Amino acid sequence: MTREHTKPSSCARGLSGLASTYRQVIFANVSTVFTAAVDDSLIQKNPCKAPSVRKPKPEPRTMTPWSSKQVALVRDALPTAINWSRILVPGWACAKARYSVCHPMTSTWTKGEIEIVRQVQLRGGNKQLFGLPKGRKTRRVPLPDSVLDAINEHMTHYLPRKVTLPWDRLDGPERTFALLLTTRERGALNRNYFNTHLWRPALEEAGIEVTRENGTHALRHFYASTLLDAGESIKALSEYLGHADPGFTLRTYTHLMPTSTERTRKAIDSMFSEHDGRRPSETAKEPAERRSPAESVRPAPGSSILPPTRPAPPRPGPSL
Repeated sequence: MTREHTKPSSCARGLSGLASTYRQVIFANVSTVFTAAVDDSLIQKNPCKAPSVRKPKPEPRTMTPWSSKQVALVRDALPTAINWSRILVPGWACAKARYSVCHPMTSTWTKGEIEIVRQVQLRGGNKQLFGLPKGRKTRRVPLPDSVLDAINEHMTHYLPRKVTLPWDRLDGPERTFALLLTTRERGALNRNYFNTHLWRPALEEAGIEVTRENGTHALRHFYASTLLDAGESIKALSEYLGHADPGFTLRTYTHLMPTSTERTRKAIDSMFSEHDGRRPSETAKEPAERRSPAESVRPAPGSSILPPTRPAPPRPGPSL
C-alpha cells in the first residue's frame, strides 16, 4: 500500500462499479486496516472517514412475499416424512436450521406458545453442533393450533429421536436432545442436504424459480407479512423473529401482503360510514371497474357540479 492509496479520492474511486453488499464489506475491512495504521502512527488520519468519502449504504430492496397459494404448492411438494414442517415455518417463524431441533420435552405447548431454546448449526466443513438460537438468546413464539395439530399428527407416525452433538463449539461438551425431524440415519437434519435434495425439488414441482430469494427464508417473509397484514406490531414481530433491533424488522418488512390495498380501502370506507351515521354494510358495493372521483361525480343535464354562487355584496358609496 502506497501513499496514493491513503488519499480519500482513491478510496472513493476503488469502490465505484461494485455491488452494494461487496462495497460495504470492502469498506469495513479497509477502514479497519487504516484505523490500525493510525493507532501505530503510520498515517495521521483514516481516509475512509474523510468527509469526501461516502460510506457505502445498502440498496433498499422491497421483498415480495409469497402468496398463500405458493406456500401451499411448496408445502404439498415436500416429502411425507417432513411434511408437518410445511406449516411450521410460515406458522411459527422458524428457519430450516432451527426447526429440526424442536422437541416436546422443553416446549410449553399447553399454554399456546413454544420456547425456542436451541438450534442445529454448521461449523468447519459442514460439521453439526447444537447452539443457542438467533442472537444467542431464547425466545417465546405463539403456537397456533394448526401448527400444534401438525406436530401431533407427525408424532403419531414419526417418534422423536435422540441425537447427540457438541454444544456451542466443535470441541464442546456433547449434549443429547430428542428431535422431531431427523434423517434416515437418525441424525440431525442438515440444512445443505435439505436445500439440495428436498427444498429445490419442491420449488421446481411448485413451478417457483429456484433462486436465493425463494429459499426457506421466503417462508419467514410470508409469516412476517401475514402478521403485519393482520395488524401485529413491529415490536412483537421482531421478538418472534429473533431480531435484536425492531428498526431492522421495520425496514425489512415495511411492505404488506398484496391484500392490504383492499383492506386499507375498507378501513377508510368504514371510518367515513360511521361518521355519516351509516354502517359499512349499508354503503354501496364497489363497482367492478373503479372510477376516479372526477368520473364518479357527474352533474345532471343543465346543472353544474360547482356550488351555487352568492351575489356580491353592494359596494360602499362615497364617504361624506
